[in-house]
Amino acid sequence: MSDLRGKRVVITRPREQAEDFARLLRDAGAQVIFFPTIRIQPAVDPSRLDRALRELDCYHWLVLTSVNGVQAVWQRLEALGIGELPPGLRVAAIGPQTAAALEQRGVHPDFVPGEYIAEAILPGLGDLRGKRVLLARAERARRALSEAITHLGGQADEVTAYHTVPAEPDPHTIEELRAGVDIITFTSSSTVRSFCALVEAAGLDPLHLPGNPLVACIGPISAGTACELGLPVQVVAQEYTTAGLVRALLEVESQKNK
Repeated sequence: MSDLRGKRVVITRPREQAEDFARLLRDAGAQVIFFPTIRIQPAVDPSRLDRALRELDCYHWLVLTSVNGVQAVWQRLEALGIGELPPGLRVAAIGPQTAAALEQRGVHPDFVPGEYIAEAILPGLGDLRGKRVLLARAERARRALSEAITHLGGQADEVTAYHTVPAEPDPHTIEELRAGVDIITFTSSSTVRSFCALVEAAGLDPLHLPGNPLVACIGPISAGTACELGLPVQVVAQEYTTAGLVRALLEVESQKNK
């Protein structure tokens, strides 16, 4: 069976969220290079989020699109002294990791779509006419879901739960890139954008890095961002998880060796 033995693989997601991904890559034989390109920070002004959380009983759905969103919402719930969600509130989560983060907090999501992108959550929300939906997510989240909810007669309240900000690059990691890597992985659009900015600031061309690395994305949204920036995307996971991304990389290596 083909593996990633000897491959130098870059992880661009935040360091505190990278360990499970790194373990999967190491289990496949890869040498992992941590290059966190973004940091997750709470909303600078949480007043709008706090107001929405105090009014949760007015909402029909709470939609959470990432583990970061779950963590940010529960931090504010704890700060506000809100011990549990209203009994009539339904919760939707995008992806198994977001669902797992909710389960850890005693909340079983009412809907988790089979495809882990925001638009896929829409059918599970049912008839939205006259219903309020709270979307607690990143400051720069795409508006496709909120616009679709509005189009179907619902009221979508988008609230910033956290910010994604560029990380400071480690000089050692920049030298690792200069030495040449085999694979660069992206798990969100923000990691793609920040990677390109950080690499350019270090005097490297993200489109022509040493080693001509393969570009691998966790799903179509991050892949679309990479393509917009000119990166040659060769691998897109079919299941939009880190495990799915590792499987996609293994499949590519297997095809090479046939």
